Amino acid sequence: MEHTTLYHDAVTLLKQLVSTPSFSKEEDKTADIITQFFSGRNIPVNRSLNNVWCVNKHFDASKPTMLLNSHHDTVRPNPQYSKDPFSPLEEDGKLYGLGSNDAGGCLVSLMAAFLFFYERTDLKYNIILAATAEEEISGKNGIESILPALPAIDFAIVGEPTLTNLAIAEKGLLVLDCLATGKAGHAAREEGENALYKAMKDIEWFRTWRFPKISDSLGPVKMSVTSINTENKAHNIVPAVCSFIVDVRVTDEYTHEEILETIKQHVSCDVQPRSMRLRSSSIRLDHPLVQAGIRLGKKTYGSPTTSDAALINAAVLKCGPGDSARSHTADEFIFLDEIKEGISTYVALIKQVSSNS
Repeated sequence: MEHTTLYHDAVTLLKQLVSTPSFSKEEDKTADIITQFFSGRNIPVNRSLNNVWCVNKHFDASKPTMLLNSHHDTVRPNPQYSKDPFSPLEEDGKLYGLGSNDAGGCLVSLMAAFLFFYERTDLKYNIILAATAEEEISGKNGIESILPALPAIDFAIVGEPTLTNLAIAEKGLLVLDCLATGKAGHAAREEGENALYKAMKDIEWFRTWRFPKISDSLGPVKMSVTSINTENKAHNIVPAVCSFIVDVRVTDEYTHEEILETIKQHVSCDVQPRSMRLRSSSIRLDHPLVQAGIRLGKKTYGSPTTSDAALINAAVLKCGPGDSARSHTADEFIFLDEIKEGISTYVALIKQVSSNS
């Protein structure tokens, strides 16, 4: 299939997706659209909940497998939108609309690349295309829920907006619920033990502590206290408890368990991780997929943001059209030329690593 046709079909599909609300856990209508896109081309489709996937026509269980994955859920629109977030508007070479950049442009470009290779008989790798749900909330009913149903994945391309550069590593995420406990008392008298003051000491540790090992691709571990609450409505009562939340971005130099153990050794509050699932991910610099991208003139870097790459137990390259800086912003858009570049980049990457001709 020619790139011109692939591009036209990709843009048409992206407009349909933008027009259809698909907030996390509410992606059933966009899953329908994606299913119909493949069914209309006589490609067998698998679906579980709001996750949709297909395999190349001449799938061979004896061959290794690459996964092409991106998501079709979106966040809710930024309140500062001046345009209708669900109206796909073409203007000045841009396509506006919620999810156009994160990650609709990546998804339709990956789907176009999948179509390009779908009927090929000379591939070194099987190709699976998975359009998945709940990425924006790291939900358990997204890609994680279908991985057991897929063949073993040898490596993956996860479509996220990277200006088609190569994110060869990304930080993992560890969210901590912390609770400092004191004793209630009257604020006018020397009574009680102020849990807020105890929490402040631990918060200062989170603010100033530096983990010694620095990742070559991802830099240092980053910890940020993002919320604090005493649930104390009265001005004259010393708070007995104070809770706060810590956002920890974990590099490939540490496991979640090592980070958590270090924290517990240094703070007095109770620390409970919400999840240990979102691990740091990476792919070797000498991996054929990365080397293929370098030959195309793409830059490599470590990504500070977390994606579904964290949930795929294989080497993962994060790459796609669009710009991460536009994600979740008002009047989100993607340049139409970026979709063209996304398709050509994905096709060129896959051709170099998977084609025998």
